[in-house]
Amino acid sequence: MQEEMNDNLLKADGNDHNLSQSHTQLAIETIENLNAEVSEDNTLEDEHEIPMKDYHTMSMDLLVTEFEQLLSTDKIIAIRNHVEEIKSAFLSKYTHFIEEKKEEFLHENPIENFEYYYPTKTKFDSLYNNYKDKKNTHFKNLEAKLKSNLQNRLNLIEELKTLLASNAEIKDLLKQFNDIRDRWKNAGSIPKDKYNHVWNNYHFHLENFYDLLHLDREARDLEFKHNLDKKLKIIERAKGLLEELDVFKAFRELQLLHKVWKEEIGPVSKENREEIWKAFSEVTKQMHEKREGLFEQQRLKEEENLTLKKDIINQITQITQEKIIIHSSWQGQINKIEQLRKAFFEAGKVPTEVNEQTWADFKNAVRNFNASKNSFYKDIKKEQQSNLDKKNALVAKAKELMNNDNFDETTPIMKKIQEDWKLIGHVPKKFSDSVWGEFKEACNHYFDRLTAFRNQNEAIEIVAFDKKKDYLEIVKTFTLSGDHKKDLEAIKNHIETWRSFGKVPFSRRHIEGKFNKVLDGLFDHLTSSKREAEMVRFNSRLEQLSQEGQHKIDGEKIFIQRKIEEVQNDIFQLENNIQFFSNAKKDNPMIIEVKKNIERNREELAMWKEKLKQIHTL
Repeated sequence: MQEEMNDNLLKADGNDHNLSQSHTQLAIETIENLNAEVSEDNTLEDEHEIPMKDYHTMSMDLLVTEFEQLLSTDKIIAIRNHVEEIKSAFLSKYTHFIEEKKEEFLHENPIENFEYYYPTKTKFDSLYNNYKDKKNTHFKNLEAKLKSNLQNRLNLIEELKTLLASNAEIKDLLKQFNDIRDRWKNAGSIPKDKYNHVWNNYHFHLENFYDLLHLDREARDLEFKHNLDKKLKIIERAKGLLEELDVFKAFRELQLLHKVWKEEIGPVSKENREEIWKAFSEVTKQMHEKREGLFEQQRLKEEENLTLKKDIINQITQITQEKIIIHSSWQGQINKIEQLRKAFFEAGKVPTEVNEQTWADFKNAVRNFNASKNSFYKDIKKEQQSNLDKKNALVAKAKELMNNDNFDETTPIMKKIQEDWKLIGHVPKKFSDSVWGEFKEACNHYFDRLTAFRNQNEAIEIVAFDKKKDYLEIVKTFTLSGDHKKDLEAIKNHIETWRSFGKVPFSRRHIEGKFNKVLDGLFDHLTSSKREAEMVRFNSRLEQLSQEGQHKIDGEKIFIQRKIEEVQNDIFQLENNIQFFSNAKKDNPMIIEVKKNIERNREELAMWKEKLKQIHTL
């Protein structure tokens, strides 16, 4: 009797042919379960109208945007699977993101507590809380509605049972039966765990009512024929769905056809019942196989994604194992890892059973890379701290000298400080601007003072040049009297007067050469003591050199030391040569010439030594 009770379910009716096709049964059960879910909440029918995107390939910002758009619909249950996919993708990315930020923070601030504000996460939490509130409200309202609808359907079943026991005429029974059936169609959703039981119970009594109609065979046969026509049309439509390109859309329509078959169309005659159900089940099995084929394609795609993600993890591991010792190369590695991270997130879903392990392997690989990177930059940080200490020392030195008025001595030191600064490497970024600002301020202060000082002196030097220019003409007219002492004193007075005018601009120092040339002419015509004249001339030269800076004095000192060494070597060589003439007579012309040369060199040596002594007095 069971197979007569419900012709739209595959029953254990002893028919081995049906029972042997377990995949057919699986196809039917799949649709039955889906329809049971929809029976509880018909908003689930809209779930398939919302595209399920590959959320795992999206960025966190894009996921929040997608979430916001989904939440704008009132059909809150229709988006539940979409929301869970978005949640899974977002939290995976956020967990990885925040772990990296924490590692970076603790690397820089090991003793401080880590806190990180991420506006995108705040917005996601707000959206998800809104979603949960809407979902809870929906279920609360739905629960009361389902209970009421269930009780209403149970009451209709009781009415149907009462109708079977009635002795009323067939015409009146049919009228009441049609009324019950119309109210049943509009009775609304019921809990899914009650769905099959309630519908089977209803169909059981429905079958009994049709059996009752044998008293009015014509009415029953007409009803059976009408139902058969409807079910045959459903079978034809189902066959047409097999040609539909969108398999999932076709499967959803097939699901709806099963619902209509079960809930809206009554039974057919017993001789047609098994045949049409077998035909409908066969189409259902074929559609189920096509759907499973697409699922298999998805599984293969997920396997491809898994292979790609494993390859990305291996690449990250290989990059981590490379030995990098310079900052620029590390920046290149960091960019590579960032591209691989992006590729990993864009690779799509992997099989569910390996998702957590794949994600863990990825995080571990990135964590190992970050550990190596942080270790390198920890050493860099030490070096930068050392550089900061060196630069702070230069800042202190520059500040110490910035108000010094001895420009001749201080300027070379300040320039050396600037050169030393250039040789020092990077400092920690947070101190870079401040330490440079202090150094720049001290240097600018000093060199601004130097510029002002030089500008002031330049005016004085121009006046000195004009005086020297006029005085040069006076010196040119000076003539020697022939009295050595008197002439030498006069030359010294000219030199002293010339010195009293002071320095001239660097670009006009040629006048010093002209003055020296005039002096040379005078010294050359002095009647005695060339050495004394030379020392007067040398002292004049020293005075000019001292005006040009210490480096000029140092250069002159080196020159004199070399001349002393040369003359000493010449004397040594001459004295050595004379040894070859030890047996020669004293009046030998060659011996006399060598001795004269030795004497001249000794006089020259004495003069150079006196010049060196004079320099040391400065």
